[in-house]
Amino acid sequence: MRTQFTLELVALSNDLTLMSRLAHDSTQRVTEALAGADLTAAYEVFALDEQLQEMFAACENRTMALLALQAPVARDLRHVVTAIQIAGELSRIGRRTETAGQYVYRAHPRAVAPEPVVDQLVAMGTLTAECVARVGASVATGRFVADDGTAAATMEQRCRELRTMLADTETGVDAGAAIDLALLGSQFQRCVDHAARIARLIRFLDTGIPPETGTLPD
Repeated sequence: MRTQFTLELVALSNDLTLMSRLAHDSTQRVTEALAGADLTAAYEVFALDEQLQEMFAACENRTMALLALQAPVARDLRHVVTAIQIAGELSRIGRRTETAGQYVYRAHPRAVAPEPVVDQLVAMGTLTAECVARVGASVATGRFVADDGTAAATMEQRCRELRTMLADTETGVDAGAAIDLALLGSQFQRCVDHAARIARLIRFLDTGIPPETGTLPD
């Protein structure tokens, strides 16, 4: 029984590692879609999100079975509960990038916005991909690695700059489009938030410190 439980935990960890890779691929591809008004890349984002949602459902089923049939305790219980929470955050990253990809789909063959705005969105997407890659490495190893806190601060600055651009009439974006593009930018900011939440969950798994205890650089 114990051997089977260990094997199931390994399988669950492998699933999370794969989900992390898919989430990272999705953030990269949606950034490329925005940069080049690339409809093919947008379709790939949609497909990656579908895979992430399927894997999330599979992880839910696996964890429910482990909790119901194996009655794990202590660290094993922490591992199972944390795993499903991480899977949930990764699935949300998939949903965020899918939403961002929809903007590319609707605007095609045009770019989603004038060049300065697109450049800003691409910078935000690139930062998001870096954050997701970093936490993906932690998911793969199960080891928490803190950063210097610059990612969230940089993303917040990027969001402020985007809003300033959109408010400038010389940018050539009308009020309705400006709202849509601000919401598009917020998808990247929320992805960074999800990545920070994953980092806190990894810290919990690695150290036992609850995710919401204390502060954690994002």
